[in-house]
Amino acid sequence: MSAEPLLIADDVTAGYLPGIDILTGCNLVLQQGEFVGIIGPNGAGKSTLLKSLFGLVDIRSGSVRLRGQPITNEPANRLVAMGVGYVPQTNNVFQNLTIEENLEMGLYLAPKEFDERFAYVSELFPLLADRRKQRAGGLSGGERQMVAMGRALMMQPSVLLLDEPSAGLSPALQDEAFLRAKEINATGVSIVMVEQNARRCLQICHRGYVLDQGRNAYTGPGQDLLHDPKVIELYLGTLAGAAE
Repeated sequence: MSAEPLLIADDVTAGYLPGIDILTGCNLVLQQGEFVGIIGPNGAGKSTLLKSLFGLVDIRSGSVRLRGQPITNEPANRLVAMGVGYVPQTNNVFQNLTIEENLEMGLYLAPKEFDERFAYVSELFPLLADRRKQRAGGLSGGERQMVAMGRALMMQPSVLLLDEPSAGLSPALQDEAFLRAKEINATGVSIVMVEQNARRCLQICHRGYVLDQGRNAYTGPGQDLLHDPKVIELYLGTLAGAAE
């Protein structure tokens, strides 16, 4: 991993409504090639942090930098062009479009590269190639998650933001989602993943952040947090998660 962080969020305060802050001084560092997990109780600001990084929630104070360049409150389309991909938790596919058309939407800034990028994404998700003409609205939750991840990868991002990729999936499909995330990271894509399955998240990430009430409560290597008595007592006992 490089010495200079790829992505830095510094003392970020952000929220949806005037005068109501969800994030109250949150920090995050993502190194090149790193897999960072974010866990915490409901309402802690996990998804808000991801949306703030992607320009979907207004940052009122603090800063975000990508490769040392300020990107605070940059619009999402510009961030995509700069190499940031985002997979939302819900409403993450165009249901009336086919799988192939969904992936084309992910590459609207560089349509001439479709064949090359489609081949790359199909290696990670063979189902997308096998069923490329099927409408996304007829897919299962796990299959839609593949389409959403694939679409975000079409622009060859250096940073991928994943918002609870296991939400609503069966245990078997949850594990598949995590394995796919690890495979994507292994190709060189740096990942920030918000996840409700706290234990599984900490098992697979390089480093983890525990958010509570819009601030960092704990941070450290995933395995260290997984076995930290305070994290276990305060968070892992109440957060949804698979058995170790």
